[in-house]
Amino acid sequence: MTLLTPLKDVLHVIASALLIPTIVILLLLLAAAAVELGGLLVEILMERRRVRVDVAGLLAAFQGQGTGTIREEIGRSLLPRRQKKALAELVDNSHLPAPSLRALARRLLDREERHYARITDRTDLVARLAPMFGLMGTLIPLGPGLIGLGQGNTKALADSLLIAFDTTVAGLAAAGVAYAISRLRKRWYEDYLSALEALLVGLLEVFARGRGIEEEEKQPLQIGR
Repeated sequence: MTLLTPLKDVLHVIASALLIPTIVILLLLLAAAAVELGGLLVEILMERRRVRVDVAGLLAAFQGQGTGTIREEIGRSLLPRRQKKALAELVDNSHLPAPSLRALARRLLDREERHYARITDRTDLVARLAPMFGLMGTLIPLGPGLIGLGQGNTKALADSLLIAFDTTVAGLAAAGVAYAISRLRKRWYEDYLSALEALLVGLLEVFARGRGIEEEEKQPLQIGR
């Protein structure tokens, strides 16, 4: 017991010292969730509201057209700005050999996937970390509260329970908002990437036909994800 007592004291000091950093991190996670919620609303109003893309119609409009006409069709479409930029980059490099053009299409699709993954990773991180720090904020003050209860100090217990409840609520609120944002965005971005992949493959086929390459060419045009 002579060795256990100082170890317990050290552990108690460390745990108590973590309370303030835990609360600060929880506040930062709440702020991050609020910022992401604002970004989602802006995305809905400024970008998502305008996205009503007829992929089949756009692919039909590409058939048999030159790069200038295709670029105009892309510019007139309701595609998100990033998709327009990716498609325009492929059109601008349509002079490349077919294998290089396929490699460029794969790179453009991968770039968009990484872009959207970075966005959803932020809210995924908040959704994972917030409950952990909420639990830490719940457990850390319970020790002093129980000690106060043993000494008959009910005010210390009440203060500890108040901190515990507040941190639990803050952690769950931040995690819930971040999780909902992640799920919604992932559905949107999967749709964006699916449409972009179809349009990239369609453009590859248009360019291949323009060069007189038969569809039965040994090297497939699909770029895949």
